[in-house]
Amino acid sequence: MATPIYWADNYVEKKRSGEKAINLIKPGQRVFIGSSCGEPQHLVTELAAASQRFTDIEIVRLLSLETTPLTLIANRTKGQSFNIRSFYLGSAKPKSLVKNKRFITPMNLSEIPRLFKTRRLPINVALIQVSPPDDFGWMSLGISVDITLAAAMSADLVIVQVNSRMPRVLGRSFIHVNDVDVIVEQEEELLTVNELPELESANFIGRLIARLIDDGSTIQISPGTTPQAILLALSDKNDLGVHTQYLCNSIMRLVSMGVITNRIKGFNNGKLVASSAIGTSDLYEYLDDNPSIEFYPSDYVNDPGIISRHNKMVSMNIAMAMDLTGQVAADALAYNHFSGVTGMLDFIRGASQSDEGKSILMLTSTTVDGKKSRIVPMLSDTDIVVPRGDVKYVVTEYGAVNLFGKSLQERAVAMISIAHPDFRDELLFEAKKMGLLSTERTLSESAYGIYPIKLEETREVDGNLITIRPAKPVDERRIQEHFYNQNKNDIYSRFFQARSRFVRDDLERMFQIDYIKNLTLLAVVGEFGFGKVVAVGEYLLDQAGNIAEVAFSVSRDWQGKGLGKILMRKLCEAARENEISGLTAYTMPGNQGMIKLFKSLPYNVSTIYDGEVVELTCMFDEVK
Repeated sequence: MATPIYWADNYVEKKRSGEKAINLIKPGQRVFIGSSCGEPQHLVTELAAASQRFTDIEIVRLLSLETTPLTLIANRTKGQSFNIRSFYLGSAKPKSLVKNKRFITPMNLSEIPRLFKTRRLPINVALIQVSPPDDFGWMSLGISVDITLAAAMSADLVIVQVNSRMPRVLGRSFIHVNDVDVIVEQEEELLTVNELPELESANFIGRLIARLIDDGSTIQISPGTTPQAILLALSDKNDLGVHTQYLCNSIMRLVSMGVITNRIKGFNNGKLVASSAIGTSDLYEYLDDNPSIEFYPSDYVNDPGIISRHNKMVSMNIAMAMDLTGQVAADALAYNHFSGVTGMLDFIRGASQSDEGKSILMLTSTTVDGKKSRIVPMLSDTDIVVPRGDVKYVVTEYGAVNLFGKSLQERAVAMISIAHPDFRDELLFEAKKMGLLSTERTLSESAYGIYPIKLEETREVDGNLITIRPAKPVDERRIQEHFYNQNKNDIYSRFFQARSRFVRDDLERMFQIDYIKNLTLLAVVGEFGFGKVVAVGEYLLDQAGNIAEVAFSVSRDWQGKGLGKILMRKLCEAARENEISGLTAYTMPGNQGMIKLFKSLPYNVSTIYDGEVVELTCMFDEVK
């Protein structure tokens, strides 16, 4: 019986130079390279230097920044030295990707470890980077666990670069000295990614997303999100948890602010869970031996079943383009190829299965130069990363919509409503041509309206959360339902006639609005995208006199709870801000509620009664 070798002695015996380690690779083998910022740069450099002696080596990895250009070598040698297999689920539209599109293997990240473990894709050699061993011989994969651990445990030959700068990250991130074959000691700076440049459009998106995320949610954030947008979305939240593919500097900042506590995740409580880190050296230092952070492989972190076990799981991912039916294209960013694209669908599906979970897709309405819309009629010349059936919440700087359960017609209206105003008419034309909308459909003033998020307000009324907000084109059906459910006396008070039909043409001015000359505010109860309208307040400007006519409708069950007063106050504030001179209203003499509501304003009110209708008028320059 052989005497076991003490791990420290084993460590010494396995030490080699980088050159000698790479010389152990044989022609025709498949070589895995550690992922993302955990790439073993020294070993890759030695691999590239030895490329002339290799034939038919297949390089396997996630999409990479390529500090050492192996793809260039593959192209130059026409694949005779290296062939590349990059796991990536994006559409590969950027110029930097499209030229090497043939190397892409589209897969969800959660499934890649199984590909290695089952030997369906046998890994002959794994080149990985680890921290120095602890007192028991365990080395941490540090900032790159994702698919790297599965590759290392499945490979025939494991070559590790031991780098003292690699943080020791806890969780299922360790490999033992006895389980590797060759050790190359090389200290070097880890790959870092600077924080993304700020975009004002992204900051608007952050403010909109803030209204969709509840305290106590567990979050996943795509690394393409700008730091300021993340802070705007999350800095006022409480007791957030994190279960994410990539850990970034912005998350570290939220932990230091006390926003992220991980206390009520519902699963892995008290632990921030990820599979990789992408950021600055400060982030890597923060990770080192931090007992509140654990890294796990992708078949755990990206498993939709695991993701769905978290309380109020929210996935936030970046889309590059969407069409009017909800199909999504996504790509690694030009300045950051470390993208959540490969794991995006895992988190979207996991969050959707979570109790009170939300999957949110974010995209700026146009390209950076403003010349092209990111919302297009139909994605037909690119790869679809997220099928339309998986899409729920979509946010641009012009608004947020929920496509879940919506028809293609409703989706088209929703997507047009959050597109850049410069492109809405064109999108409407194409939607009609494609049969998504009827030919008589118009956008009216809403083609140019910019949703005024500052008018949104949430408050509690009799134990129910009520959202007061401007109407959107997507509210057409729920506004109709509000009036169909009204008492006939309330209908008569609102329209001065008995009505049993509320067709679209009659109500169009309530949801086809520009938010300046005509504004409709709704009081909505229930889930975003499915809420019930319980009150409607609107003004419509008479430009000749610069006075806006106001009208209200409150559901019978919600009358007497102050909703009309709230709507009146907000309409008055909006009218003044939009430089309207005053308000007027017409009502029946018996409608004392409306009369009292109008007279509650802090302005002198004139009253005219013609024997049938009471006319109420106030001017904003005539304060009581």
